[in-house]
Parts: sequence; structure tokens; C-alpha cells
Amino acid sequence: MTIREQTEKIEKDTLSPFAVLSCNTKGRARQEEPCDLRTAFQRDRDRIIHCKAFRRLKHKTQVFLSPEGDHYRTRLTHTLEVSQIARTIARALRLNEDLSEAIALGHDLGHTPFGHAGENALREVCSLGFDHNLQSVRVVEKLEKARKGLNLTAEVLDGIANHTWAGNPSTLEGQIVRFADVIAYINHDIDDAFRAEILTNNNFPKEFVKILGDGHSKRLSTMVHSVINSSLDKNFITMQEDILEALLALKDFMFKNVYFNSAAKTEEGKVAELVKSLYNYFMENGEKIPQEYLEILMCEGQERAVLDYISGMTDRYAVAVFSEIYVPKTWQRL
Repeated sequence: MTIREQTEKIEKDTLSPFAVLSCNTKGRARQEEPCDLRTAFQRDRDRIIHCKAFRRLKHKTQVFLSPEGDHYRTRLTHTLEVSQIARTIARALRLNEDLSEAIALGHDLGHTPFGHAGENALREVCSLGFDHNLQSVRVVEKLEKARKGLNLTAEVLDGIANHTWAGNPSTLEGQIVRFADVIAYINHDIDDAFRAEILTNNNFPKEFVKILGDGHSKRLSTMVHSVINSSLDKNFITMQEDILEALLALKDFMFKNVYFNSAAKTEEGKVAELVKSLYNYFMENGEKIPQEYLEILMCEGQERAVLDYISGMTDRYAVAVFSEIYVPKTWQRL
């Protein structure tokens, strides 16, 4: 037996009957020879980690735009925290940890620069619409590896496409990531908001402390334990009703008091104008986008190419391109 086959046997012998076994994957769009070392989902995880879009996440905003300080989250650290939470839950429930990890690592690959402010700006101007979860699928299917894609398994693609709260993943491993995503961002965004003094002990509602616990670690532990204890031996992933109600109420609180209404978000109007200006410029000057996107323009249309180009930008690259186009340079004698 190869090492992969030994791992697949361990999965059969130890995982829950509700788990997706690597050997039972629905497969890839393009058939490949199995790896002798790694299962199908382990290969997907590795392909995501090594792709360009994953590396760009370190320079994409989570909540705070270009924060002063080394400890605020980026889209990359968010992704790693989602992965850690998803792996913990999957292991406790004896589900396929590799599948949950691959979905978690790939779930935000298609996110725009400047976080949800950039996503909302593109959604407003683009007739094709924009959803970062679907763009993440497009990144791994159509854009990576010189437009050959990563050729991921159907289960990982499904989990990425359906990771948002409104989504409905077909696997329990994907459902875990759906919970892990909201658990991660609510808790680390609270942590960052306290660090930025947007939230304080005086304005953070005491009812959340009472139900979920006091502090980052305690809240995380309460939520993760709730998912695990409520989902044991079930064919769906859920959470205790009172904890879920508190989580969703906390999510609403964060949208009102941090995401949409705080001193930390005063620059978002500029972000919207920047992103919309880039979109309008390249819609009028399609020939100016890089060669790899010109090929998309020829095959799928200009708007599709412009959307792929802008959504793939990091924050600093978007600012640099905007400056190159719109900010006058100092005159120099030739």
C-alpha cells in the first residue's frame, strides 16, 4: 500500500459515517493520477497554499484599512484563524479535517482589496454583480496557473462557493467552515476593535459577556464547544440556540458599531471612489490591463476581465495603479 492508501484506510477505520472520505471524492474536472503520498483533499490544501492568490491575502484588508500597528488582522491571518477553528471542530466530530482545512484556506481567495468596502464598490458598478465567494471559485478554476486553474475536487469547490452565512454547503466539512468563518471574524474583529479603542469595556454589551464569556479566548471556546456539542452524531452542523442567538446578535452589533459606524471606517468613502474609478478607467481603456487579463477580455468580455483584474489586486497595488493613472507626477527635465 502507498502512504496515501494507508491514510485512506485510516479515514475509513476512524472517521464518522457522516464524513467525506478522500477515496470517495466526486473527483476533479480533469482526471489526474492519484498522488502516492497525499489524499485528494491534502493535494487541494497544498495547491491553495502555494497559489499566488493565497500569497496576496497578506496585503488585503480584513476590517481596518492600512492600520498603524503590526497586530491587526489581514485577510491572510483571518484565513488562518478560520482554518484553525475548522480543523478543531472537524477533528472533534471525526469529520475529514483535510477537507475542512482546504475549504477554509481557499474561501477568501477571490476577495477584493479593501475588504467588504471594495466588494460593495464593485457590486455597485458592475453589471455582472460581484460576490467574493463565487470569485474565489473562479480564481481556483479559471485564473490560477496561467488560467489552467488548480483543478480542485468538487467538495472543496462546493465548500468555497457556499461558505457565506447564506450558503448551504453539501458536506458537513463545508458546513463547519461556514460556522468557523463567522466565529473567526466576529471574535478577531472584536479583538482588533478593542485594540483600536473603537470598543471598550464600557460600550461592549454586558449580555454578550454573560452568555459567551469575557475576553477573546473565552468567547471562542464557548462558540467552538457549542458547535461540537450540538453536532455530535448528527448529519448537519449546528450550534446551541442561545449561543447562536448571541452570536448573530453580536454580529449585528459589530455591523452597527464597527463595520459601518466608527472612526476606523472614515476612509471607506475614498476606497469606494478609488475602486469605482479603476473600474471606469479600465472599462474605457481595456487595452491597458495586463496581458493575462487581455486574454480573458477576448474570450469572456471586457467587464469580466476588468472585474478579475481589480478584484485580484492587493490594497497597496490598487493604490499604486490609481496613483499611476490619476495622480500627476513631478515634472522632470529630459
